[in-house]
Amino acid sequence: MAGSDTSGLERQARETVEHLASFERGSASEGEHRAAQWIAARLDELGAPAVVERESAHGGYWLPLGLMTLAAGLASLLHSRLAWLVAGGAMAAAVADDTGGGPKLFRRLLPCRPTWNVVASAGDPEGDRTVVVVAHHDAAHWSLLFSPVVPEFIGRKFPRALEKADTTPPVIFPVFAGPLLVFLAGLTGSRLLRRLGAFLSFGAAAVFAEIGSRSVVPGANDNLSGVAVLLGLAGLLRDRPVEGVRVLLVSTGSEESFMEGMQAFGRRHFPRLPPDSTTFICVDTVGSPTLMELEGEGMLLMRDYPRELKDLVSRAAADEGVELVRGLRFRNATDGLISMKAGYPTVMLGSITEFKAPANYHWPTDTADRVDYGTVAGATLVCRRAIELLGSR
Repeated sequence: MAGSDTSGLERQARETVEHLASFERGSASEGEHRAAQWIAARLDELGAPAVVERESAHGGYWLPLGLMTLAAGLASLLHSRLAWLVAGGAMAAAVADDTGGGPKLFRRLLPCRPTWNVVASAGDPEGDRTVVVVAHHDAAHWSLLFSPVVPEFIGRKFPRALEKADTTPPVIFPVFAGPLLVFLAGLTGSRLLRRLGAFLSFGAAAVFAEIGSRSVVPGANDNLSGVAVLLGLAGLLRDRPVEGVRVLLVSTGSEESFMEGMQAFGRRHFPRLPPDSTTFICVDTVGSPTLMELEGEGMLLMRDYPRELKDLVSRAAADEGVELVRGLRFRNATDGLISMKAGYPTVMLGSITEFKAPANYHWPTDTADRVDYGTVAGATLVCRRAIELLGSR
């Protein structure tokens, strides 16, 4: 890897991850708030004045999605096609809204808590172009659904299938399909569709109950590695700002509850960020062995990131001598989905293992000692070089 900053970046990243992973940081929790305050203070020290912005979030996805699927399942037990039609259709629409970066209308019926975003300014404050680099500091609940045994088993037993695979499994498809089938049963009167819809809906509700019962993981790779990139960039931009480019370093809360913090950032800041002069770089889970640039993402509807920007980031990686894998699409969602849907040129950097999955994803082993800090440093240098290339346009 090129660049004299690598060892210092790795050391700083390790210190950041070890400290923040030492306490629990669930979405919209006091631990998340504590992390936000620490990150803001550290950014200030690194020459990037930061503020902590209080927003509102539900702070979880298992309760809203669990209630949606449970409602569809219960409706399917009624002897009323109208109930199947109305409940199935409404809950299918609610699932699509909640998982696709929509306004999350169903959640407005549920309690909310404070969540905390950090926004810092770096680079040229008078720059005509703005680059927003986004990570998140909250951590997820673990679940048997996320067991690393699954991708490892597939990779070892079916290596050719893994080699050909370019998209992660669509885990939300059955969640959406349950209520949708109940709706279609109401439309057609099909008892088979009703039974299938009931099975999927009740099954999904059970999975969400299991997720809600689990503890919060340390979240070192996902996504304190991204936070470490923000702090590394702050130092690099302090020492050598890119002329003409203002950089916002943003660490969101409640990303793990389906990007609630990023949506709040958008409501507050998008009106002052013109899409024709603003670019977003989402940095999420960059502590696995190999740095990766997503082609696209989306839980239900796949949305590709703009090719021109992906090519620019690939060039940045080549300039820095950093290996960067492309060609993968995730049936997940990151904060990058929110800015992309709002019309901003956006790119997303992540990382993968040999099994094409993030290391220790949503698992209790996502600890600071298992992060590949060389990859974190590489991601920092790639972001820095991408900012330079954007500034030279």
